[in-house]
Amino acid sequence: MCIKRQRGVTLIELVLFIMIIGVALAAIMGVMGITTSHSADTLRSKQALMIAEGLLEEVQLARFTRCDPSGDVDAGGNCTIPEAWGQAAPEPVGARPYDNVNDYVTAANTAVAAFNAGGALADANGRVMNVTGYTATVALTPEAVGPGGFQVGAGGTAADTDMLRIRITVSFDNQSLVLDGYRARYAPAI
Repeated sequence: MCIKRQRGVTLIELVLFIMIIGVALAAIMGVMGITTSHSADTLRSKQALMIAEGLLEEVQLARFTRCDPSGDVDAGGNCTIPEAWGQAAPEPVGARPYDNVNDYVTAANTAVAAFNAGGALADANGRVMNVTGYTATVALTPEAVGPGGFQVGAGGTAADTDMLRIRITVSFDNQSLVLDGYRARYAPAI
């Protein structure tokens, strides 16, 4: 009698294979679930960074003069409307983008929500941004920068300085993102 050898898998082998594949799929699905649940955090962080970069660029591109751009300089080199913190009289009040970097805040070292329009973030033209849950503030700090005895800027709280540190803070989901930039006065006489 000749016995043929049978080929294939036994029932035990098949059950073990299904169990191993099931455990592997469960592990993969668990990792994918964790990854996708936290992927929105990254999106919110990237949006906050883009908002902060845009607002910092807006402030850095503003004029930085000693005299208000709407005024003149007399023969003695004095401003008819000196630039100060905020839009103080006799300076004409305007909307964003402001005519001078000092107009974004009311005082040095004070964070101000200068980018709001009707309680929501707005772009430089006053149009409300299509983002929710974000708030942004700007603070300007006069800085003294330079090595050793060479100092540029007055430091302290004076509006009449040659160097400003610009701090943009964007808050979202109980987190804050802070960007700092600097603005130098290129024409210190006017």
